[in-house]
Amino acid sequence: MRRRAGLVLLAFAVFFAALSPLLRWYAFPRLAKVPPNQYQEVVLEAKPATLLDYTTLKAKEVEKVTIVQTLKGNVEESEKIERSAGRDVVVWDALSYIEGPDGKMVSAIPERYIFDAHTQAPVNATGEMVDGDPVRRTGIEFKWPFLTEKRDYEYFDAQSRTTAPIHYRGTRTFRGLEVYYFEQTIPWTKVPMPKKMPIEGITAEQIAQTGMTRWYTTKRMFWVEPVTGAPVNGEEIHEEELRDAKKMGMSEDTVTAFSGHVKMREDYIVDTVELVKSQRVLVLLLTSYLPWGFLGLGIGLLALALWLEARSRRPAATESSAA
Repeated sequence: MRRRAGLVLLAFAVFFAALSPLLRWYAFPRLAKVPPNQYQEVVLEAKPATLLDYTTLKAKEVEKVTIVQTLKGNVEESEKIERSAGRDVVVWDALSYIEGPDGKMVSAIPERYIFDAHTQAPVNATGEMVDGDPVRRTGIEFKWPFLTEKRDYEYFDAQSRTTAPIHYRGTRTFRGLEVYYFEQTIPWTKVPMPKKMPIEGITAEQIAQTGMTRWYTTKRMFWVEPVTGAPVNGEEIHEEELRDAKKMGMSEDTVTAFSGHVKMREDYIVDTVELVKSQRVLVLLLTSYLPWGFLGLGIGLLALALWLEARSRRPAATESSAA
C-alpha cells in the first residue's frame, strides 16, 4: 500500500512540477490581455496656467486649465481587425478635451489607438489616426506591456505624430506601490493646428494659409506599476506657442498659447491606484503565486513519495540482515 501511495504521489508531483512552467510561459502570455471593452476617464489639471485669450489675442495667467482624457474600447472595430490580423486586438477611441477656467473648449483632439491585447505593441491598421490624420505608430502609448522592464521604451507622441524614447529613470514607491519612473522630453517641434478651434468660424486650414505656425515642447513623466504595465500617475510640463502670429493680427510675433504643469487630479489618482492594485493580484497569480506554489507542491509531494518508498523497503532490508 505504501508503494502504491508513493507512485500516486510521484505522479502528482510530476504533474504539478510540469504545470508550474506551463502557467508562467504558456498560459500567461495567452490569458493576460487588455479587455476590448475597457472604458477609462482621467481628469488632469494645470494650476495655475498661461492660456491664450482668443478675445484679446493675448496670453494671460488663469486659475486652471482642465484636460479630460477618455479611453473607450471599440469592440466592433477590434473584432473586424482581429479577423484580418489573426490575433487579439484592442481598439481605443481616445479623446483629449481641454477647457479653460470658464468651462469653454480650448481644443478637442480625438485619437484611434490600435494595439495587441497581450503585448501592447501597436497594430497598424486602417482607422489609426490622431485628430483625423492617419498615423502609423511604432511605439507604445497610454499603457506599458505586462511585466514592464527596467529599460527605455519607444513612446508615441500624439502632438508631433512621431515616436521617441521614453527613458527609465529608476524605481520608486508611489502610494504603497513599487513603480518604475519614466521621462520623455519632446524638444520644440512644429505641430499641426487642432481641427477644432475655440474661435467660431475659424478653421485650422484658414490659419495655416496665413503662415502662422504652432510649436510645442513637453516633459512627460509617468509612474508605471510594472506587473500590470499601467501608469498610476502622469504629469507633463507642457508649453505651446503660436509663431509668426503677427500674420493673424496679433501684437507679438510669438505668443504663448498654453503653458502649465499638468497633473492628475487627486481623486483620479486614488481610483487608479486601487484599480491597479486589484488587477496586479490577477497578473501575479499567473506569473508568480501559482507557478511557484505548484512547484513547491510538486517538490513536497516528491519528497513524501520518496519517504514512503524508503519506508516500504525498510522491513525487507531488516529481514534480509536477520537471516
